[in-house]
Amino acid sequence: MTMLDDRQTAVPWPAAYPQGYAVVDVETTGLARDDRIISAAVYRLDARGDVEDHWYTLVNPERDPGPVWIHGLTSDVLEGAPLFPQVAAELSERLAGRVLVAHNAAFDWSMIAREYARAAVTAPVKQRLCTIALAKELRLPLPNHKLESLAAHFGVVQQHAHHALDDARVLAEAFRPSLHAAAKGGVRLPLLECRPLTEWYDSPVTPRAGYRPSQGQGSWRPSRKRPACPHPNPGRYESDKPLMQGMRVAFSGDTSIDRELLEDRAVEAGLHVATSVSRLTSLLVTNDPDSATSKTVKAKSFGTPVLEESAFTHLLRDVAPARTVAVPKPSPSSE
Repeated sequence: MTMLDDRQTAVPWPAAYPQGYAVVDVETTGLARDDRIISAAVYRLDARGDVEDHWYTLVNPERDPGPVWIHGLTSDVLEGAPLFPQVAAELSERLAGRVLVAHNAAFDWSMIAREYARAAVTAPVKQRLCTIALAKELRLPLPNHKLESLAAHFGVVQQHAHHALDDARVLAEAFRPSLHAAAKGGVRLPLLECRPLTEWYDSPVTPRAGYRPSQGQGSWRPSRKRPACPHPNPGRYESDKPLMQGMRVAFSGDTSIDRELLEDRAVEAGLHVATSVSRLTSLLVTNDPDSATSKTVKAKSFGTPVLEESAFTHLLRDVAPARTVAVPKPSPSSE
């Protein structure tokens, strides 16, 4: 497939499109909340997707490197690498004022946001764009949504998979024609707001001798057990009314706020966070209601109300107290 070139075809560039992008890839010690970044790469692109420069660094995670057989970075290689706080300023310079672009951007953004939070620094990222979401908007005929499939579609050759610098290069080369196709077709860019983490706590890191990758299906987040919601389920959410304590809330897809933090806030407000959608679910929160995930499909089949994240977080500010259940008084004794 021949890449689009706006120098050969007059592409009317939407004024609303961002003026710069930072294509990012990070390699990590794993997929869990407490895992760390061990390498990062950034390709800076201008408004039309042309490369301005690129940058790469190793990062000492101060722990075992995790699945070396995937990323190839051993403890010996990482021992002399800088710590994240030592590279945060340079990374910030390359991210500031640009849209963060990544393949499965929720993961890369979450790992970056957590590293910044650990370093007590605010990440200078306002918006992100996931190239998986963009490929769906463009209806690209891909067999799956792996980076290698996107690269093959645009004729981009991968040289070193799971190396942050090469993965970022591949993504930058595939993003440019995607961006031009979107501009030519008047397709909206699936931009999401990024809200940097401002709170963080470190939990003890368990040594992982004989590390094995997570067995979770399609999720990079570890499952967490929560205490049972103390309030009865008042039923489904009704439009133009407040949320009520006890409502069962499910989440689907990418969220601007770190998913665990968003779920924690829902629990603190007295809501029940559900891991799946059923007829008892009060509402589904998703930024992509047209996606064909199992949760959105079930929500539509059950008639479950769907809210975007921004509307949900607004409603979280004022959650109505749970209904009190009247306990019948015992009948007076006839004796």
